[in-house]
Amino acid sequence: MDPYRDFKRSPEPTLGVEWEIGVVDPITRDLVPRAVEVIEEVERRYPDIHLEREFLQNTIELVTPVCHTTPEAVAYLTETLGKIREVATDKDLRLWAGGGHPFSDFRKQPVSPKMTYAEIINRTQYWGQQMLLWGIHVHVGIRHEDRVWPIINALMTKYAHLLAISASSPGWDGLDTGYASNRTMLYQQLPTAGMPYQFKDWDDWVQFMTDQNTSGVISHTGSMHFDIRPAAKWGTIEVRISDATSNLRELAGVVALTHCLVVYFDQMIDEGKELPTLQPWHNAENKWRGARYGLEALVITSRETEERWISEELAELVDELRPTAERLGCSDELEIVMEILERGAGYQRQRRIFQVSRDWKQVVDNSCDEMERLTWP
Repeated sequence: MDPYRDFKRSPEPTLGVEWEIGVVDPITRDLVPRAVEVIEEVERRYPDIHLEREFLQNTIELVTPVCHTTPEAVAYLTETLGKIREVATDKDLRLWAGGGHPFSDFRKQPVSPKMTYAEIINRTQYWGQQMLLWGIHVHVGIRHEDRVWPIINALMTKYAHLLAISASSPGWDGLDTGYASNRTMLYQQLPTAGMPYQFKDWDDWVQFMTDQNTSGVISHTGSMHFDIRPAAKWGTIEVRISDATSNLRELAGVVALTHCLVVYFDQMIDEGKELPTLQPWHNAENKWRGARYGLEALVITSRETEERWISEELAELVDELRPTAERLGCSDELEIVMEILERGAGYQRQRRIFQVSRDWKQVVDNSCDEMERLTWP
């Protein structure tokens, strides 16, 4: 199998979710490099559970099996999180998630002992060392490679929407950065990260990956880390835009919106409709606006440079996607997007706490509390 050309087609729009969470000390509220011992103990107690070791030794990645609906994926994550929390509590640790930790020093957080990770640090130096970042990755099965890039290019018109509802990284190095998602700005500094190019078709992508391999670019990292990318091995489109949410309820909203968008655009192809696209410079501007302003962003919505408030866009998008959500069995989860609009995203809750307390430790405490509750925070 050619890893660049051969796309393992998925006959159904299956779903897979990866959620990165951190391990923190309940006293200092700082991240601690004890993820591996937590993972090993969870797997010892529950051999059916599989967890991934991540870039940093403070991070656990929860990975669902192949699912068909958002409720199925969230149920798996809920059960797995409960088992992780059991072990973490026994070890006097707390679980935390967000796009970025508000005060942890990247120089004191060791990278996992894996050759590809060491190579990333060796190559990227200062910027690679700062990757104290956590996200949500959503895989959706695609039936044919010819559909991949039209759908990805259409998804890029909703980049700010997926980011705004999940944005949860306003703090960095003890400062309020003024951004809703500082993670977004940091992660794009890596040479293989950032927005994908607007490839016209699958052959265009294959040629690009062949060039990257020939020039040695991806031999350093193993793959391209675009914000949205094909995962040929699994036959999916992998959407990597969203910050890690601090709770499962918001995660469910993010996953439902992502799943619905992919399937909605796929259906547009079936109906012979033209999928939406924006000029690359508009996509770049919307990405920045989403990272900077979150749910308060004014985004570009057309090739004629029309603009709308993202909160209005999201409300209309939910309404437009309701029939798709019903078919995909995630109607309740899609409505969580409306709750986020009403109650505020993670970055807004964090900022409100910090503006009153001037203490990021209280922000971390609240994020840990949110993870421990299954109801709305």
